[in-house]
Amino acid sequence: MSTATDFKDYYAILGVRKTATAAEIKQAYRKLARKYHPDVNPGDATAEEKFKVLNEANEVLSDPETRAKYDQFGQYWQQGFAGATAPGPGTPATGFGDDQDSPFGQYSSFEDFIDDLLGGPGHRGRGRRTDYRTATPRSDPFADFRNQAPAPDTEAAIALSFAEAFHGVQKRLQLDDETINVRIPAGAKRGSRIRLKGKGRPSPFSHQRGDLYLTIELFPHPFFRFAGDHLVCEVPIRPDEAVLGAQVPVPTPDGPVTMTVPKGVRSGQSLRLRGKGWKSPQGNRTDLMVKLQMVSPPELSQIEQDCYEKIRAASRFNPRSALEEVTL
Repeated sequence: MSTATDFKDYYAILGVRKTATAAEIKQAYRKLARKYHPDVNPGDATAEEKFKVLNEANEVLSDPETRAKYDQFGQYWQQGFAGATAPGPGTPATGFGDDQDSPFGQYSSFEDFIDDLLGGPGHRGRGRRTDYRTATPRSDPFADFRNQAPAPDTEAAIALSFAEAFHGVQKRLQLDDETINVRIPAGAKRGSRIRLKGKGRPSPFSHQRGDLYLTIELFPHPFFRFAGDHLVCEVPIRPDEAVLGAQVPVPTPDGPVTMTVPKGVRSGQSLRLRGKGWKSPQGNRTDLMVKLQMVSPPELSQIEQDCYEKIRAASRFNPRSALEEVTL
């Protein structure tokens, strides 16, 4: 997280407006996280640092409470205290500490509150500072808050190949200065979330660690893609195979299988291979939908040419007969 002397504009980092919705922030973060993820940019220190800053910005802006503090207090947002608000329009400066039962009762203004939290040379802080008139340390009104402040959860993304997601994989994830080992179970899909308890960033107040939530992203595959829970692929067939039927090999996640193509199939028709799709966390399998694509040969031998000529001369089938009645 950034400090008061190391302020970062999280909205600019994610490339969104300050009025962006939670969905817009999430979409912007996922897009940039895929671009700068260390697995996509191995050995690129600049991309790795950019990825860390993106995670930091998302952690703050995706949580309504921390975003509200960030919007209200700016560079001092981490020092914001539940219930502390800067004086609004029309509110006297002395109103900040009117309630003497509040931890802010000793402050006359928001600036005094900030100076106390900074606690550096030249500031007017009082809470943990020494009262030099008596040389007696005064109590810290924020001690209970710091000790009890819950640790925020951390969000991160991890990109996998189809093979890693299908079979499961052990991955090493760099979070700030810590290397975390994580086991991805078989059957993970895009958007799956994995919780690592106690592996998130520590609270800046209590130093307790929250949980780390990993969102799975998948690199595109040249042959397979998802359609809901099922896998989809396209397999080319010849015209004679479409007319007469055939036995054709089809790649699956487990290796090639032989699929029966019935006689008279159409180009674009899909056939189902049951239990040859994606794994589920329970160990079941979805289906593989095979879309047939009829492909004409780019070149014909003389025998093929003669045979096609004979078929054309002998055929009485007219695939366009239904178009004869089409009018405006």
